[in-house]
Amino acid sequence: MDIRATGKKYKWIMVLYIAGHTPRCIAALSNLKKICDEYLPGQYTIEIIDLLKQPALAKEHQILAIPTLIRKLPQPIRKAIGDLSNKERIISGLELRYHEK
Repeated sequence: MDIRATGKKYKWIMVLYIAGHTPRCIAALSNLKKICDEYLPGQYTIEIIDLLKQPALAKEHQILAIPTLIRKLPQPIRKAIGDLSNKERIISGLELRYHEK
């Protein structure tokens, strides 16, 4: 979803870097959606960047592994690498405990 298209402002902006439709990338997106729906309902957007289609962004955004999640907002920026299957680690790393419903 493009936040500019809707005009809606989100408190949480997540960017997920993938490389095609590999099982790990698909799992990462699914796991991220589940976590965000549970802890941030209606407060987040996820931007997906496929580095197979935009390879220059890997260097520009310092992406060393795939899939990589970057929490752009709220600041400070946080990163997570992998399929995001370890829910407790992702919740802690993204500091979602402070924003539970």
